[in-house]
Amino acid sequence: MKAKELREQSEKQLQILVKDSKEKLKSLRFSLANKQLKDYSEIKKTRKVVARAKSVLKEKRTNNKK
Repeated sequence: MKAKELREQSEKQLQILVKDSKEKLKSLRFSLANKQLKDYSEIKKTRKVVARAKSVLKEKRTNNKK
């Protein structure tokens, strides 16, 4: 998901996205440990989604305080 798409979402939606992505990341890590994961790049992609969503959330919160 691109940052531009994330900026169009509400804070509530972003918080849900972060929570869901963190859960997905956790399950991907367990799959990796059990040698069941086929696509290792999925971990990296999920981490980036979490980072982008958190960045946009922080951006929105600082803009609301001004």
